[in-house]
Amino acid sequence: MANHSTIYFIGVTTSASSGLQLFPKWAQQLGLSGMTMQGVDLPIDSPPADYLKWVKLIKEDPNSLGAIITTHKINLFNAAKEIFDDFDTYARMFGELSCIAKSAGRLFGYALDPVSSKLAMRRFLPDDLWAEKRGEALLFGAGGSALAVGAALLNKDNGHNVPSKIILTDINENRLIQARQKLAGLNPNVQIELSVSKSTLHNEECLGKLKPYSLIVNATGMGKDIPGSPISDRAIFPENSFVWELNYRGDLTFRRQAMNQQHLRALHIEDGWVYFVYGWIMCIAKIGALEIDDGMFERLEKIALERKSV
Repeated sequence: MANHSTIYFIGVTTSASSGLQLFPKWAQQLGLSGMTMQGVDLPIDSPPADYLKWVKLIKEDPNSLGAIITTHKINLFNAAKEIFDDFDTYARMFGELSCIAKSAGRLFGYALDPVSSKLAMRRFLPDDLWAEKRGEALLFGAGGSALAVGAALLNKDNGHNVPSKIILTDINENRLIQARQKLAGLNPNVQIELSVSKSTLHNEECLGKLKPYSLIVNATGMGKDIPGSPISDRAIFPENSFVWELNYRGDLTFRRQAMNQQHLRALHIEDGWVYFVYGWIMCIAKIGALEIDDGMFERLEKIALERKSV
């Protein structure tokens, strides 16, 4: 039981996360100074009982207000879905959670990553990129992060501004099939191609087939949760493309590989910092029942950028 108003951050190595360190300043800016954040470190693929224990605590303890979930989004949903009162559309569709919040004694689960993905991509992808250039999107990984990016790209609100094709690669064929099933209904006009990744060479072949002006995303967790990259240093990126490393901390090998070709291949390279900031602020707002306007978001982002530059 928490002794005061508490938000939990359920991850793997939470003490290394900038979110935990930024929270006090963000809370002060949002008028939530009496609220604290507690990191909860759970190994990847923990037993269901470990996830269920924390969700039950949040539901039953008045001082436990909610949680932000990173690595464990799918496993936590599967372990604890029966004790939630309701889910948002993406949580039901994808079977995962990035945020837990309470209202009037009821427990709600949210999958906010598709929204934060879309907001983050607006910051670096040119308007009408897909409609004008007809590039493709290659997503390394088929887990929760890849689903979020895929959902943002396939959103029907995008109209004709969608990739000409989305390619998903993963080492797990069943995960690929499930990912396509979840994404296919969002926009039937976009082909979703699956590729079982047996090696970095296989991933490099997928990369080599892409059109110019494509989007390449590392959604594997490699470079943060585990070392390395889905490709080797011999990989060649398509010209004029956009490379998105979803990690913002860790060895960031994938980002380094792209940086080595940035000028030669005219690449635009992003890390996961803005995605992280959007995701956290949206979760905090949901838990605190707050409306965050553009001005407030800019102030919160400035606090985050000051932290990043240290």
